[in-house]
Amino acid sequence: MASRIEDYALLSDTESAALVGRDGSIDWLTFPRFDSPSCFTALLGTAANGRWLIAPRGEVTEVRRRYRPGTLVLETTSHTPDGVVRVVDCMPVRDQTLQVVRRIEGLEGRVTVQVELVVRPDYGSIVPWVRRDGDQQRFVAGPDALVLTSPVRLEPDGWRHVAEVTVAEGETVDFELAWHPSNEPTPSSEDVGESIRRTTEWWERWSERCTTAGRWGEVVRSSLTVLKGLTYAPTGGIVAAATTSLPEELGGERNWDYRYCWLRDATFTLLALIEGGYTDEAVAWRRWLLRAVAGRPDQVQIMYGPAGERRLPEMELPWLSGYEGSTPVRIGNAAHGQLQIDVFGEVLDALHQAAAAGVGDTDGDAWALVRALVDRLTEVWREPDDGIWEVRGERRHFTHSKVMAWVAFDRAIRWAEDFGLDGPVDRWRALRDEVHAEVLERGVDRRGVFVQSYDGTALDASLLLVPLVGFLPPEDARVTATIDAIRDELSEDGLVVRYRQEHTDDGLAGEEGVFLLCSFWLVQALALNGRVEEAEALYERLLRLRNDVGLLAEEWDPHEGRMLGNFPQAFSHIGLVECAMLLDKRGGTARAAGSRER
Repeated sequence: MASRIEDYALLSDTESAALVGRDGSIDWLTFPRFDSPSCFTALLGTAANGRWLIAPRGEVTEVRRRYRPGTLVLETTSHTPDGVVRVVDCMPVRDQTLQVVRRIEGLEGRVTVQVELVVRPDYGSIVPWVRRDGDQQRFVAGPDALVLTSPVRLEPDGWRHVAEVTVAEGETVDFELAWHPSNEPTPSSEDVGESIRRTTEWWERWSERCTTAGRWGEVVRSSLTVLKGLTYAPTGGIVAAATTSLPEELGGERNWDYRYCWLRDATFTLLALIEGGYTDEAVAWRRWLLRAVAGRPDQVQIMYGPAGERRLPEMELPWLSGYEGSTPVRIGNAAHGQLQIDVFGEVLDALHQAAAAGVGDTDGDAWALVRALVDRLTEVWREPDDGIWEVRGERRHFTHSKVMAWVAFDRAIRWAEDFGLDGPVDRWRALRDEVHAEVLERGVDRRGVFVQSYDGTALDASLLLVPLVGFLPPEDARVTATIDAIRDELSEDGLVVRYRQEHTDDGLAGEEGVFLLCSFWLVQALALNGRVEEAEALYERLLRLRNDVGLLAEEWDPHEGRMLGNFPQAFSHIGLVECAMLLDKRGGTARAAGSRER
């Protein structure tokens, strides 16, 4: 197994996902959806919980990896004393079947490659029945069936299947692992080389649509490709990450399932996609949103399943030992039942920006949703909530939540004014002004610094968003004071934590690493505050935290110098994109992806 989160690379067919380690082992694979039970789960346990290894036997002197430009087709090149071999991995996009294909290519000399396949459906818990038929081996357990097609014959060795194959320069050996419902016929196999070619071309065509140039154009395109890889194509829903239970603290309990669609995360993603020129994806997400929140306003959730599912019960999987012993391993997410008032602002802001960009209609269902959400917000904005960070402690009046309530009323007013629609605009203006005055009275301390919750003293990195959403001008003294206080008091080796555990009871034991999105927010806040050189220096440092194929997790451990949290994380890549776009506009004279023109 790969020892660090950054040792993995993402494969995606825009419906499900896999993680491949530098050692050539696929340690995580879900079919048929991102949130389906995994059939390879070594990532959260051991090899006995399922993996698929293809790697040179014996000594490997160097490993180099890359995605083919603009794609999620991965090439891993291994150098050995006997020669050089490359493995090409991908999950073919929009084929008739869901599958992973792997091709071994001999580049120099003669290299013996070992193959080990351990299929364990239902999160590594079930040993399947296995049947061979010619070049195919069929693994069946309950509702799942996986079929391996290859000229290489894998033999049973205990509870795994193994083989060795020697490849010389110019030779190739192919493997196809396809999933299908076990009650349906085995799908016909496809030519692996043709699948790789078509998938490469599909991703290249998608990436070519990117309209972003600038100093970090390739970096932005790479991150937008990751965001596309986290999009559930059948519905347009965008999951927060491809994994569950990768820890925010090694050995700790802060292990959550992120394979769902947070309205907040998907909203930021929408804005990045619009800026990048991907209006089709923005339209699909907008439609997903309208379907997901359909129902009474008081039933709106903060998160949903990829198809808009509402029930996401949280449970623990005791048979898994956890990533580096980090338990419990959880699936589902109880946060779906929380009250997070900030979501109203993020959704209404995104809908307004989408409408202003010509993505979707401005009346009809969209306007009905805006009015319904504002009506609900009118009822709840004065209540304490669970906040942006989904704390599992006592509810409180989080300042960021109130700021985003102001955003929601503000964007509803703008929607009515910009598009000439009827609504109780005078009442919304009064509420907007009331929220604004209350935040400035109770959410700012004696130093003139925005604080985490009303009448408190603790800091919170979410308050870096105050200038980005237009609540105060970027040059306001309270904005500057907040930026400086967060840099001084919420900084670990120059990077930003969300809050200090000793000052915030979040209902959990232990601590966590720096939250990468917060550092990206600091980049934006500095740039808008006129400190562009500082912003660019921090941004360049954050870029260096990406792994060798350009991926970021949720958090970073500055003491151990390694990634933490679920991976790859949409929020982190969104921050990367937004910062690049803002810095290219030189300090925020125009709108950033997350900021609003005034």
